[in-house]
Amino acid sequence: MSRTAVIAGAGRLPAAVAGALEAPLICALDGFVPEGLAVDLVFRVERLVPFFHALEDAGVTRVSFAGAVHRPRLDPALFDAGTAQLVPRLMAAMAQGDDATLRAVIGLFEEFGFTVAGTAEIAPDLVPGAGVLCGTVGPQDEADAQRAAAIVAALGAVDVGQGCVVAQGLCLAVEALPGTDAMLRGLSAVPTSLRPTGTRGLFYKAPKPGQDLRVDLPTLGPETVARVAEAGLGGIVWQAGGVICLDLDQMIATANDAGLFLWAR
Repeated sequence: MSRTAVIAGAGRLPAAVAGALEAPLICALDGFVPEGLAVDLVFRVERLVPFFHALEDAGVTRVSFAGAVHRPRLDPALFDAGTAQLVPRLMAAMAQGDDATLRAVIGLFEEFGFTVAGTAEIAPDLVPGAGVLCGTVGPQDEADAQRAAAIVAALGAVDVGQGCVVAQGLCLAVEALPGTDAMLRGLSAVPTSLRPTGTRGLFYKAPKPGQDLRVDLPTLGPETVARVAEAGLGGIVWQAGGVICLDLDQMIATANDAGLFLWAR
């Protein structure tokens, strides 16, 4: 019987993905612990080939990546002979950025015979399709969303970020390495004189152009909705089918309470 392994990082997403599977094998990169989920197997990048063999021994034929990870520090003393042969390839990919690193990792899993499945395939309810989920979207919001999508596409093309804030066509903030929360907190430092009057603006989120949608999809949750409300924005827009929504019912309830719109565009 074939089995699916969840390659888990930090946060709540791994538990949500695992909940859609029957008897998954939960594997975690050393140092990155998922919330609310018992880990069956901890692995290190320096021992990647033995990890692949352990997956094979456990009957795993399919893997799904879920959760947040950062590039780990590698200890040369821990490399086994098989993984050491992969080091030049991994280091070259890491030097090109996160997208290249993910492509290299996916490639290695596939070369060892594993099918890589995305969250949308395993747990489609976590990746909403197109539609306005709550609130009202006006013509200015539609124009701001179009502007924001162009900005995020430009940022993503150089592997910078997956989100931005736009109000009446003006870009008030862009997401970089510190992440969404830091970007939204930084809005408080934007002088009132620079923020347009009228519509409150929106936060937009989307995958990077050409990104493999099986891994590293942007993620939104109720906490994001609350922070957008605190930032004084009017709503959240994301690329339909390209963003994970954790606890969508609570996201909608929080947005309704704050008078925000949620739009999978």
